[in-house]
Amino acid sequence: MGIGLQFQRLCCVQSVKKLLSIFGIVIAIVALLSQLLARPYENYMSLLSNAGGSSAVSSTSNSARPSDMDGVGFEAETGLATDEKRINVEVDSVLGFQKSGAIIYPEKRLNANSTVGFHLNISSYSNQGEMRTESAQLLTLKSNAALPSGQENVIADTSNTTSLPFNDKGLMKNQATGSGSNVVRPGFKVAAGASKMQSKRRRPTSISYMNSLVLQSSISLVRSQWHSAREGELRNAKLQIESSPIIRNIPEVHASIFRNYSKFRRSYELMERVLKVYVYREGEKPIFHQPYLRGIYASEGWFMKLMEKNKQFLVKDPKRAHLFYLPFSSLKLRGALSKQNFTHQKDLENHLSNYIGRISRKYHFWNRSRGADHFFVACHDWAPRLTRKNMETCVRVLCNSNIAGGFKIGKDVSLPVTYVRSAENPLKDLGGNPPSARSVLAFFAGGIHGYLRPILLQHWSDREPDMKIFGPMPRDTEGKAEYRKLMKSSKYCICARGYEVHTPRVVESIHYECVPVIISDNYVPPFFEVFNWESFSVFVLEKDVPDLRNILLSIPEEKYMEMQHRLKMVQQYFLWHKNPVKYDLFHMILHSIWYNRVFQVKSK
Repeated sequence: MGIGLQFQRLCCVQSVKKLLSIFGIVIAIVALLSQLLARPYENYMSLLSNAGGSSAVSSTSNSARPSDMDGVGFEAETGLATDEKRINVEVDSVLGFQKSGAIIYPEKRLNANSTVGFHLNISSYSNQGEMRTESAQLLTLKSNAALPSGQENVIADTSNTTSLPFNDKGLMKNQATGSGSNVVRPGFKVAAGASKMQSKRRRPTSISYMNSLVLQSSISLVRSQWHSAREGELRNAKLQIESSPIIRNIPEVHASIFRNYSKFRRSYELMERVLKVYVYREGEKPIFHQPYLRGIYASEGWFMKLMEKNKQFLVKDPKRAHLFYLPFSSLKLRGALSKQNFTHQKDLENHLSNYIGRISRKYHFWNRSRGADHFFVACHDWAPRLTRKNMETCVRVLCNSNIAGGFKIGKDVSLPVTYVRSAENPLKDLGGNPPSARSVLAFFAGGIHGYLRPILLQHWSDREPDMKIFGPMPRDTEGKAEYRKLMKSSKYCICARGYEVHTPRVVESIHYECVPVIISDNYVPPFFEVFNWESFSVFVLEKDVPDLRNILLSIPEEKYMEMQHRLKMVQQYFLWHKNPVKYDLFHMILHSIWYNRVFQVKSK
């Protein structure tokens, strides 16, 4: 009996142990499942814990549907918004989010007050149709676990909100902006805590490294594989340029603005004597053959107008041509969106693709060289993206010359952004005060576009009497006159990037003889293969904006005087003339196209 009782007790104990073991296993499985469900957020949460603050993004009103939010769009990292009045949200799949119009919601309900991060690009559009792209790699959203059915959109903490500057690779390390910034568009708010967030950005390409690309030709270029009399002429020109005798009877100051003045002179002379260009007649207006001559995109229009009526370089027989011009306007192409049955960015790309297909079927020249001897001139912000696939092999002449965005030094040409106010008198208001009458150390005025300009204003607006750093000035007659007056009376003019790397202030500074201070990482300046830009301008990394005044004050007066003198000499190469003259902008653009094409030809 005693033995039986002990056996029963032993069985009970073992049963309890089994139950405890099973219970423990269940708990372990539940914990493991919880970790697996939470794992998509793991990396972001660790980064957010280092951010030092909780930021938030939200729609300020549930009634702000995509169709109502005119002028604001969201896009994937490398694409363009498909409609100016739609909002498309691309959220990293690792977070387990779905996409539904403008509503972002998690597949699984989150605990109250939990936070997640995601990558989001924001594109907005001005009234003129300019695309502007900002990006936030880490935005913190606060969720509510008790949302009513049908309203599972992320609810954000909108307390203590302010605008936040973005860049195209992530948030700046040193965030600084005021509540008046228009970087974050109306309808969305970002908490002030986000200003402490840091993310890795691609290291900016230094001007010295860009110089090495020119000198060493170390990039991979598409070179023609065909052989003809025209290619033989280009090869001969290349040999003559490379063996140019040194020109000694020129002023030293003038020679210093060039990388190699002797090679430039020889190349220019050969261009005038040898180069022949064929302009395709195909293409319908207004996208093709219709130049626009005013505004900040005027460069492409002026070149088109002067090229199509030129008698020195044009040939009617394409067999005689060294280069083939594709005469379209990127401005007019962008303006065709929502018109002519174009509703998406892809439609614009397809329009150009169809044009290439059209000329390649009619002529054999494109297929012969795979487009390497063709070129186009485009100044709109969108041009690099719209031509990236179908026209990558061309000599692309771009205002948006971003080396981090696919611009190839040695093949592509950086097009000057020239703000032409009068098509009848493009040379109006040239020149400025002598150095002794320039009392302002540095001047900037302009729209608060992109991520950099809010930082510039935060550090230098109303800080020092000799630093005239403003936001947008009045656009009436008096405001424009004051703008020109300040440029003419300043030693240095700040050329800070906006939404893209290029800005018309570079050429404006040259026109008004104010030494340009270029603050735009990865920007390749115009005619980079020819000019020694560091001899007449100053390059400042974006991260060094807080130290801008010290950098300028550290430049000796003698060096400033040299730069200003060189600037006056380089001015002639940046002027439009209704009837082109030697060494003007038309000829300099054409020369850079010729020069880059010549050096793509392989030597025997």
